[in-house]
Amino acid sequence: MLKHRIIYQILSIICLFSTQKGIAQDTVKDRVKPPIGYTRVTVEKNSFGAFLRNMSLLPSGSPVLDYRGEEIYDQDNHIGIINYDVGRKDLQQCADAVIRLRTEYLWSQEKYDKISFHFTSGDVYSWEDHKKGIRPIVSGNKVSFVSKKGYDDSYRNLKNYLDYIYMYAGTISINKEMKKVGLEEDIHIGDVIVVPGSPGHAVIIIDEAENTSGDKVFLLAQGFTPAQSIHILKNNEDVNLNNWYSIKNGKTTTTARFVFYDTNVRRFKD
Repeated sequence: MLKHRIIYQILSIICLFSTQKGIAQDTVKDRVKPPIGYTRVTVEKNSFGAFLRNMSLLPSGSPVLDYRGEEIYDQDNHIGIINYDVGRKDLQQCADAVIRLRTEYLWSQEKYDKISFHFTSGDVYSWEDHKKGIRPIVSGNKVSFVSKKGYDDSYRNLKNYLDYIYMYAGTISINKEMKKVGLEEDIHIGDVIVVPGSPGHAVIIIDEAENTSGDKVFLLAQGFTPAQSIHILKNNEDVNLNNWYSIKNGKTTTTARFVFYDTNVRRFKD
């Protein structure tokens, strides 16, 4: 409904204004406390993990909205809405939410030359090319690139770039371009659980905590189909974990809205 879209936009503007003015607001680390006996792990300043942990959230109780501004049917399986817009097209879905958060981090760190993603075809499209006016032309399985626009390095144009990535990338492409986390390796903030396919699914780890025994738990966030608010998932399987998840690489991970039968963990290459 139009009313819901207007309310969502107002809330987003309020949160954005608060961020710009340095006004204290709810973040991931403020909203979600670790389970009893666990403390958040230390992360490096300006790292991807620090960025994810400190993302601002819409006010508590905000609904998950789709790209039309309408509430999705499932409002019982999230505990927070990350303060990034969905857009007005059915594009920013699960893998796209991962791409969005990674891009926002790189943009915040002015690492513009690192903003680059593969299409499912295998072709690479970078922000550096897009801002110079280069655009992809897709015909069947073939992609070519032509110069069509003038130079534009604005954030608004970055959002246009992401629309191309959302259209032509997905779980298959992020699975290929990200590094596989081996079964013997530790899982960390910023890692992504992926089922590559059409359809597939992906969720991103946005926080990490540990107890004195070395056991770790994680917070998960996702986008979904149709394109909708990026939201932090509840944990309905183990209420003692306070909506954090115990994740074992290669084992089953049952989230509130999807089951990963063979947890495949991937990591962005620095």
